[in-house]
Amino acid sequence: MRSLTLVALSLATLAVPVGATDTTLPAPLTDADFAPVDRDEAALGWLLFYDPVLSGNRNISCATCHHPRFNTSDGLSLGMGEGGVGLGPDRRAVPANLPEARIPRNSPALFNLGAHEFTVMFHDGRIEVDATRPSGLRTPLEADMPEGFASLLSAQTMFPVLSPEEMAGQYNENDISRAVRQGRISGEGGAWDLIGARVTAIPAYAQDFARVYPHIGAGDPIGFTDISNAIAAFIELEWRADDSPFDRHLRAEAALIGAAAEGMALFYGEAGCAACHSGALQTDHDFHAMGQPQLGPGKAARFEDNHRDMGRYRVTGHEADRYAFRTPSLRNVTLTGPWGHAGAFDDLGAFLRNHLDPVTGLDAYTPQAVLPGLEGAADWEVMANVDERADIARAVMFAPVPLSEAEIAALLAFLGALEDRDAVAGVFGVPGAVPSGLEVER
Repeated sequence: MRSLTLVALSLATLAVPVGATDTTLPAPLTDADFAPVDRDEAALGWLLFYDPVLSGNRNISCATCHHPRFNTSDGLSLGMGEGGVGLGPDRRAVPANLPEARIPRNSPALFNLGAHEFTVMFHDGRIEVDATRPSGLRTPLEADMPEGFASLLSAQTMFPVLSPEEMAGQYNENDISRAVRQGRISGEGGAWDLIGARVTAIPAYAQDFARVYPHIGAGDPIGFTDISNAIAAFIELEWRADDSPFDRHLRAEAALIGAAAEGMALFYGEAGCAACHSGALQTDHDFHAMGQPQLGPGKAARFEDNHRDMGRYRVTGHEADRYAFRTPSLRNVTLTGPWGHAGAFDDLGAFLRNHLDPVTGLDAYTPQAVLPGLEGAADWEVMANVDERADIARAVMFAPVPLSEAEIAALLAFLGALEDRDAVAGVFGVPGAVPSGLEVER
């Protein structure tokens, strides 16, 4: 233990009085850091977010994998979309329609995605703001990328509705999954057009879209970009989380004290956490290889037979990006486990210990994932293969950070000070019903 060092850090940082300025800390968040939101648009997106009508088989909504009951995630290491029933850890496979595979990556939380600083999304950053593109965005769709998305957050909804494992459904199960299989994504008769037609056919939605968006007249078709823009507005309003104890400390309203303050001193000091978890939302929005255990099907192409997930490398093809994943924001991180891009840890303390010494942790990892049963799932093939584990370890770009158990406990206390539990409940909550009449998951 380095008690003298910790005491020195504590004396320098713990007793920062209200009204004082600590230049090692980020500036407090203000309204200027977030996109303005029209409440009527957000209210429309609220209904769409919980409405299964957007999924191929009309049985899965955005909330299935991003539910407030599980703090805007799903409580699972790897989710189960099409072929599953139930919410969170209670979700299970339907024997008559078994999923082909688990969703390959952990469902990310949705807090603060209306902040201007989010210019890249997904664990591998496969969509990002790019002013050189006609749409203003770079995505894997390129030529099929329609214009009209109001933001990067809006554009990210393109992908779950096209994924057979997530929302579209397995091939030939419905009109949307058939369109995806045939490569008909955009344009008339494409998957997005079919989703828009479903929403247009519901009178309450048609009326609300015409009221919220001036470019949509009575009887006009509703475009997928309009649906996405409304959902994005809802997420931006519903889950803005900037009133944690840490935020109040930054605003000089109430200083952090005790273990949380000790952890803050370590986080922004000797432990070096802020080198990557920088800024007011604790992320540099960059990509780093941190030796996280890999489980599940991996993010491989359908013709490949491996189960590895090489992260950012799949997007850029650069060797330096092998096994690199985006630095997540740490807001409400204590509430959004399991942790890691594949949800390998259901204990945040265990995750942190691995994170501090990833090469050693990777070799010593003991499975602790939260996974619904799925017959035939190849969940542990990578971790059971010595060569695969070694390949992940070789990509790690950081030296171990030796911390005592007392210091780890202090860091965990600081992470607890990033909780804004009122933001979890949101502004609107879960609706009692949606215009399609389909069941709302609770």
